[in-house]
Amino acid sequence: MPTATLKIFLSYGDPKRLRTAELSNWNGKAVSGPRSEFEKIIERDESRGSGVYFLSGIDPETNKSAIYIGEAECIRERIKSHLSKDFWNNITFFVTKDENLTKAHVKYLEGRLIEIARSSERAIVINNQSSGAKLPESDREDMEVFLEKIQQVLPVLGVDAFIDKSSMVLNNQHERELLYCKIKGLIATGYLTPNGIVVLKGSQAVLKERDSAHKWPSVLTQRNKLIEENALVEKENSYVFVKDVEFSSSSTAAAVIHGGSANGLISWTNNEGVSLKNLQSVS
Repeated sequence: MPTATLKIFLSYGDPKRLRTAELSNWNGKAVSGPRSEFEKIIERDESRGSGVYFLSGIDPETNKSAIYIGEAECIRERIKSHLSKDFWNNITFFVTKDENLTKAHVKYLEGRLIEIARSSERAIVINNQSSGAKLPESDREDMEVFLEKIQQVLPVLGVDAFIDKSSMVLNNQHERELLYCKIKGLIATGYLTPNGIVVLKGSQAVLKERDSAHKWPSVLTQRNKLIEENALVEKENSYVFVKDVEFSSSSTAAAVIHGGSANGLISWTNNEGVSLKNLQSVS
């Protein structure tokens, strides 16, 4: 994505309360706030406009991040119908300052956003289906630019459901340094991201957990979860990652691979055997 200047206005001075966001040289505008300030949000003039909205929170059954993506010709009237949904605790919506989004535009955006959120697998998408809409070529290109701006703003407002793992690394593949976590002849490969570390598809992990791991079962929570979800499957003498998986820290990733507690700063090394700890040390 191109560089950008983002202006955020905190209506009450608190970064977790009602706020607006605008990118320089863009006609879009975001309004975001907690569910506890729902009335204040829909009192704003922006909520009368046509746009797309996001209800984000936690799915009570799985305890995973969840999101509902919607579109409306009048945001204010549509989001009132979602008060019966219990999972969400934050709402964010986007409109244009020139009020130039048509019904077809917002339906197109909704469809594309649902598609992106499902492919990123960062949150459970509550929508049953995506309607979408066909647009003339010129309008479609305009909406793809608008979509890119939405994706640029959302993470700053705390909505990470649309971040693609592949977009979080340097564009030049030669500049991306791969890291390796090795144990008992098995190898896992990964790379750092702003959110932690991604372990790549095809990486291996030990079959047998360490005896000491059972003293601290929380260490293996994510490993067991990946096994249950078939993201980590048994193959011959090891578990194998069947897709790229992002972890919040190098140590959590190493614990899954080692089958027990591990120091990720030491366990992960580059191609020359230099540990992550030394790679990140300040000389």
